[in-house]
Formats: sequence, C-alpha cells, structure tokens
Amino acid sequence: MAMAEVHLRRLSRWQAEQQRETVADAYVMAYGSGGDGDQQDRRVFLRGFAADVQRAGFDMVVADSAGLVGCAYGYRLDRTGTEWSGFAGEQRPRTVEFTASSRVFALAEVMVLPAHRRRGIATLLVERLLSRPSTDLVVASVDRRLGTGPREMLRAWGWKELGGAEAAAVSDGTGGMEAWVRGPVR
Repeated sequence: MAMAEVHLRRLSRWQAEQQRETVADAYVMAYGSGGDGDQQDRRVFLRGFAADVQRAGFDMVVADSAGLVGCAYGYRLDRTGTEWSGFAGEQRPRTVEFTASSRVFALAEVMVLPAHRRRGIATLLVERLLSRPSTDLVVASVDRRLGTGPREMLRAWGWKELGGAEAAAVSDGTGGMEAWVRGPVR
C-alpha cells in the first residue's frame, strides 16, 4: 500500500491563528489518551499556543496529506534569558549569553499524528522550520513525562542535553523538563 504524499508549508502568524482549532485537534490526536483529560489538555494547549503565536519571531511549518498530519513551530527567546532561571548545568551561563544577544530560537512544538510517524515527517518539519531563522543557537524543552521518544529523536538529530529544570519558568511546575540544544554551546 502506497503512502500518501505529504506537503510542507510555512504558515504566517495570521494563518497559524486561523488554524489554531485544527492544530489543537492534532495535538490531542498526537498526545491524548482518549480519556477525560484530553479536553483539559486541549484547553491548556490552546492557551499556550495563543501566547506562542504572539511571541517575537514566531514561525510555523505544517505537514498536510488530505488534512493536517503534523506541525513544528517556535519563536525567538526574549533577551532577558528568564526561561533558563531554574535550569542547572555547566552550559547554562553560555545559553543565557546567547539569549541576551537575541539569537536563540526555541523549538516549541513538534507533533506528528501517530498514523504518520516513523516516515521522517518530524525531521522534515524541523529542517524546514529551522532553515529560515538566523540564529546562533536552537533550544527545545522536553517534558520527561513523555518518555524517551522525544529525547531519542533529538539525540538522533545531533542535539545535546543542556540540563534539567527543578523549578523553572519554562517548566510546567512539576520540575519535569529538560533542555536540549543544537548549536555552538561549548
């Protein structure tokens, strides 16, 4: 059986806002359990997405194949570097330095619907997303509750673990976030 062709396209901020309900549906399909918490997770995602779309340097790429099958988006980090306040690790000072230069892009989300996984779509989405921003450093935070999949994916892409958050602004309050980095942090 042949796989349907997937098309990538970049969305403007306005287009991303117009697609928020479709993206939220994809989020629930990608990460939901099918249980009672899915609607709460959807509402939390929509609040976060609405804030992310308004951030400086917001950029988004979607994958379509007779409907949305995945997306990746991110934004430039604020110059203050407050996102890293709770992160421990030897690389933290260098990361804050890059953030202060306004040359750090945060990969906020990568999602691919389960039926379309293991076909390289996530890799294509991230490559396309990161092809435009002029940055020195790209960072991502990973929720430890998602298991090893996201960490294995980032590791396979050549990203390095920056450190963990015990209580950070970037954290969800459970202290369960890790930071990953792609760029010249030495």
